[in-house]
Amino acid sequence: MTVLAGRTAIVTGASKGIGAEIARQLAKAGARVALASRDKPLLDEVARGLGQSAIAVECDITDRQSVAAAGKRLRQEFGGAPDIIVNNAGLFRVAAIDAMKPEDFIASITTNVIGPFLVMHEFLAEMRQRGSGHVVTIGSMGDRMILPGNAAYSAGKFGIRAMHYVLRTDLRGTGVRASLISPSSVDTALWDHLDTESADSEFPSRSEMLSPGDVARAVMFALTQPEPMNVDELRISRA
Repeated sequence: MTVLAGRTAIVTGASKGIGAEIARQLAKAGARVALASRDKPLLDEVARGLGQSAIAVECDITDRQSVAAAGKRLRQEFGGAPDIIVNNAGLFRVAAIDAMKPEDFIASITTNVIGPFLVMHEFLAEMRQRGSGHVVTIGSMGDRMILPGNAAYSAGKFGIRAMHYVLRTDLRGTGVRASLISPSSVDTALWDHLDTESADSEFPSRSEMLSPGDVARAVMFALTQPEPMNVDELRISRA
């Protein structure tokens, strides 16, 4: 499948999990993909597996200077802003409000809300000017549903969902599309530090979760619709 041949993309949080799988699917569809993450060794490993269609870009999306440096690198590689932005990078911290460390709450909001803003801010003006592009935001069932211990994560995901809909309103008629993909629980390393398997666990078993590939296929669905059509929001869960 080369439906995205000639297109360029940046995927944040692309060194593992959902981001890495989205990058693989984009490359398979013919796009040239910039994989962005703070974890350079893992990032390089994923990029090598994708061959010449992939570029590893070390980037901390919570840092303005790091995002600007990544933007400069991408413009050199792509000749301009990417055609596709996938805001995937996220941070998952679970604890009651009185038990959560303030630094964990701040880090979660910074990664889940401010980071995507900085990435979009870097490229959106160019997308508007040329009249094309697609911004895909990875949300969560936590962007609508309140769960115990999710003060930081839900605040971030509710926030990014709100920002997506403002973005969708701002971009209407410009030729730039915006889609929110909101999956239920996905089996990734985010769960490694949590108990998901004991009888009294408040979380679903990882065997009952979606896979990163499921989310990547949803992203590809949104990206490959005819130009006049916009997938505003796509919610997916385990059948």
